[in-house]
Amino acid sequence: MKVDPNTIILPLPTEDLFQRKEGFWRIKLPNDFVSFLEVNNGGRPINSSFKCNNHDYAIDRFLCLLKTPRDNQLGMYEIDVTLTQIEDRLTDNEDLIGVDILPIAILFAGDFLCLDFRESRNNPKVCVWDHENSGELDPVSYHVADSFEEFLTMLSE
Repeated sequence: MKVDPNTIILPLPTEDLFQRKEGFWRIKLPNDFVSFLEVNNGGRPINSSFKCNNHDYAIDRFLCLLKTPRDNQLGMYEIDVTLTQIEDRLTDNEDLIGVDILPIAILFAGDFLCLDFRESRNNPKVCVWDHENSGELDPVSYHVADSFEEFLTMLSE
């Protein structure tokens, strides 16, 4: 999978930033996703289509990690910025500390590609979060792949 190098959001995330985010979210990011962000932080994929739930989806942009999003003109694409906008629609557990579903890419038409930690805090699956059908404490998602690595192989070449 290739990302347009002109769309990568700098600065690239550091190991310290990954560790802080994982602690805050109370999850372990998969190594393949960490490796992807270390090179392609917030980039737009060149081949962005994939199929799920009998639909064709297109990735507009992957989300990024930034230490201070408000200081970056593309900070609106930072994962925590997105989380603050939709977090009550990404879990059915009002007492949750951390995340169940972590948005990682904006899809065309308002949905998000996400890492789904509901079954495992260390080995998330990949899902599409449906913004139209999700409500507060009532997320609707569709399974895409069993891992981020498997997902990357699904993108149209």
